[in-house]
Amino acid sequence: MVYLVGAGPGDPELLTLRAARLLAEAEVIVYDHLVSAPILDMGRGEAQRIYAGKERGNHTLHQNELNQLLVRLAHEGKRVVRLKGGDPFIFGRGGEEVEALAAAGVAFEVVPGITAASGIAAYAGIPLTHRDYANSGLFVAGHLKDGSVNLDWDSLVRPRRTLVVYMGLVGLPTLCRELAAHGMSDATPAAIVQHGTTQRHRTVVGTLATLPQLASAARLTPPTLIIIGDVVRLHAKLAWYEALAAEQAAAQPGSEAAPQAIP
Repeated sequence: MVYLVGAGPGDPELLTLRAARLLAEAEVIVYDHLVSAPILDMGRGEAQRIYAGKERGNHTLHQNELNQLLVRLAHEGKRVVRLKGGDPFIFGRGGEEVEALAAAGVAFEVVPGITAASGIAAYAGIPLTHRDYANSGLFVAGHLKDGSVNLDWDSLVRPRRTLVVYMGLVGLPTLCRELAAHGMSDATPAAIVQHGTTQRHRTVVGTLATLPQLASAARLTPPTLIIIGDVVRLHAKLAWYEALAAEQAAAQPGSEAAPQAIP
């Protein structure tokens, strides 16, 4: 049996109860680069852990090899948890993996997780929808299968819509330039969040025109999430997680630096 389990955006307390139980029962845990260490530690100590991380330009296992690994482990009679950051079916290649399992006759189950868009936006104090600012949201990948950034730009530029971009740090200058070229105002509020919901959570806020330069100056590192739209205006007064972390850091001198926002 193979369980595709969403690990959420990073904070272990955002894991579902079912995900936590399956981790504690798994014989083998095949995990991604985006799975945080505290979540991985929730697996039972004797479970075999196999890293199958995929970073830009550096894949430990190609997707076909990973699919074959899951099939082989299941055929060996193992109870396997395929642990993925966020949600398995939102930019997690979960669909490709369950297709391979189904074709091989392997029983599987999908356990949803909190996707980065909702989890990180909530921690950044940016509602993805709001009656005064946005009545729809759109999630897109910041790079295509071949690594390029070539989206349907016209469809991305709509009024009262929040645009959320996964895996977009490297292509951020192209993203902002093309959105502006296709009609989005340079003054549109925009934010990029690094390592959202974790101790390394950091938010950089600007506009479509200024965000690439601000992100470069901040030396952000993946994973990041980009949020573009008028809802970003709310970050300044709703960034509860950063405020809470700052209070905790102030109360404990010498503790790890708190998540911070850069205006």
